[in-house]
Amino acid sequence: MAILIDEESKVIVQGFTGQIGTFHADEMIKYGTNVVGGVTPGKGGTTHLGRPVFNTVKEAVSATGANASIVFVPPPFAADSLMEAADGGIQYCVAITDGIPAHDMIRVKRYMRRYRAEHRMRLTGPNCAGTISPGRAMLGIMPGHIYKPGSVGIVGRSGTLGYEAASQMKAVGIGVSTSVGIGGDPINGSSFRDILELFEQDPETQAVVMIGEIGGPQEAEAARYFKAHMKKPLIGYIAGLTAPKGRRMGHAGAIISAFGESAAEKVEILQECGVTVVPNPSEFGATVAGVLAGLR
Repeated sequence: MAILIDEESKVIVQGFTGQIGTFHADEMIKYGTNVVGGVTPGKGGTTHLGRPVFNTVKEAVSATGANASIVFVPPPFAADSLMEAADGGIQYCVAITDGIPAHDMIRVKRYMRRYRAEHRMRLTGPNCAGTISPGRAMLGIMPGHIYKPGSVGIVGRSGTLGYEAASQMKAVGIGVSTSVGIGGDPINGSSFRDILELFEQDPETQAVVMIGEIGGPQEAEAARYFKAHMKKPLIGYIAGLTAPKGRRMGHAGAIISAFGESAAEKVEILQECGVTVVPNPSEFGATVAGVLAGLR
């Protein structure tokens, strides 16, 4: 099963013919992802990487049956591309773009609400590494070879820490069902809670790793959701224990502005809710292995 994407997903690339879009689309195709085409306004009717190019998402969906999209559109135009994907019939969209203004993302979120929940496009990102269901499909910029197929879900704000977790888990023989980057911006398309709900419903996922950081209430909300609604074990890590209050650290959303947003406070909340906490980034593999051993 996995979640969000698999070998049946039909993918289009928005910003297909640009330098970054070309590089990562080629990597996704080599991985085995079913990339059926791409969108670059003004270049419709041509081909690129052996796939057709369309002027609009609606044209691409109509011609190819695409149901997933990945966005490599520059920040000033990315919000329009996300709204175009929502209008074009895309079911799942990954926004890779970093630097989309927060007020643009507010506009995107408000725009998507015109659709009923059951018909609304699911969005992850922006400013994320994407999503991968190992051995099935890759919709992102991650190094696919570090992911071993398996039964542990990963969801995180940090792409590189997600890579680290997957690499350590592979080293000890543990595989991943799906890894989802939700992005490090203050306003993103999907929250930790949204993705945890999908993992809880997925019969192939036995446990979930959640990788958070300072800033925002999402990790605390996810911990409370886990305590109230999840039967599968949750393993959590929070980056930024030494970050000073009031200073942005890396991601645009990584700034402590209220109680419960520091790393120490989030770790405390996770522990109170029964989440197994990874003590430091070198312990992902050992901690997950210990939790899985307890399930046997």
